Amino acid sequence: MRWRDEDEPGTQPVRRHTPETTSGRAALLLACTAQFLVVLDVSVVNVALPSIQRALSLSPSGLLWVANGYALVFGGFLLLGGRLADVYGRKLVLIFGLGLFTAASLVGGLATTAGTLVGARAFQGLGAATLAPATLTIVTTTFPPGSARNRALAVWTAVSLAGGAAGNLLSGALTEYLTWRSTLLINVPIGMSCIALAAVTLTGGRPRDRVVRLDVKGAVLITTALIAVTYAVTASYPHGRRGPTAAATLAVGLICLVAFVVVEARGAEPRLLPLRLLRTRAIWLGNLLMMLVGAGFQIPLWYFLTLYLQQVLELTPLQTGAGFLPHTLLMMLVGMRVAPWLMRHVAARSLVIVGTAVAAAGFWWQSQITVQSTYLSGVLGPAVVMSVGGGLLIVPLTAMVTSGVSGPDAGAVSGLANTAKQFGGALGLTALIALTSRHSSTKAELVSGYAQAFAFTALILALVAVVAFALPAGDGVRPPPGSRRTSAGTAGGRD
Repeated sequence: MRWRDEDEPGTQPVRRHTPETTSGRAALLLACTAQFLVVLDVSVVNVALPSIQRALSLSPSGLLWVANGYALVFGGFLLLGGRLADVYGRKLVLIFGLGLFTAASLVGGLATTAGTLVGARAFQGLGAATLAPATLTIVTTTFPPGSARNRALAVWTAVSLAGGAAGNLLSGALTEYLTWRSTLLINVPIGMSCIALAAVTLTGGRPRDRVVRLDVKGAVLITTALIAVTYAVTASYPHGRRGPTAAATLAVGLICLVAFVVVEARGAEPRLLPLRLLRTRAIWLGNLLMMLVGAGFQIPLWYFLTLYLQQVLELTPLQTGAGFLPHTLLMMLVGMRVAPWLMRHVAARSLVIVGTAVAAAGFWWQSQITVQSTYLSGVLGPAVVMSVGGGLLIVPLTAMVTSGVSGPDAGAVSGLANTAKQFGGALGLTALIALTSRHSSTKAELVSGYAQAFAFTALILALVAVVAFALPAGDGVRPPPGSRRTSAGTAGGRD
């Protein structure tokens, strides 16, 4: 089966690659490097949050928007970012996203007010939204379904997790020895290096001769809906107070969501999200589960655990960054080595169910922390369990929601998967803060609030494990039976 190169729609079909070919390795290196930058910036601010709060005199709800300003705009424009890659080519979109992301990082690093910082974080999110779908599209359109794509996705996922580890360590070291501003300014040289790498690695990427209409209306509607719903939840902060502002904002969010569905159903191609894609159970249900998983992992996990390590255990920023290493290294090991091997022998649905159940057990264990807990007694054990579970579920779930999609729709599906994960993380963090906001005075109250957040996350993941039984058994991520033995044997030799 031959596929068109997504860099130049309408050009000659190109050969699909494997990770062992030179062009395949170059494409994978670029995709992973750019994705590393995106994930690095999600986590690089985490450990610096207490320092940012003190420097700019932010309230807890204001601090929330430093994290969510990036995540919400990122998630809201990911669908448009995916379509940009389909229409204008991966090279052009990748370089544009890197340029915007790098410039916003510079502004944020020099910000002197909370508003400037949150605004810069939002523009970082916009740059990342054009960048991230292109990285996943490069992987899914370069490598054919089966063991080759599974290995490439495993590397891409592992590098994403490595970005989280590097972000936490860099944030700790930079905050402790320099200033919190350096956690944003560090993106400038990395971003410029990625632009140079994209320029020499990718070919083509020229826009079409004719003007192509983009679904900007759909992007604005879905982004407004996501931000409005999240703000409505935030309006209940602190102490669970709700008023007409929260109700009105929620209504605006729901209206925009309905309008988005109408626009996508009636609009002309290329649509931001062709609704026909949602007829596939693996896509609509898989992305729903991706959103729920995002509500527990990544943003909420790093946020609450960072505050617990610094405010309760009184670790330094550098020690806090090092404290996240077991989480990330284990998820990398399981996600990059164990999960791809299991996917050649076990259905992806089974791995999602088992992985989510194991992760839920880890979060439940984490919720048992007390004021007397130490890192060894209260953090390390749960870190092992939840990280093994996360490594088992993320790769097969990502493979399921991006499998069986034709080339022209690859960007839209990649954008949808990233949107579900990012919006889930942002909304989950906001909801958890609202639910636990009354616990903020003494250490005992802080621990009680963090414990509740981890317990709620465990319940969400347990729900995901149950709902995952409804995923299709034929996941489409393994090679056909006739070629499975050859693929598995070859890969197994390399492993």
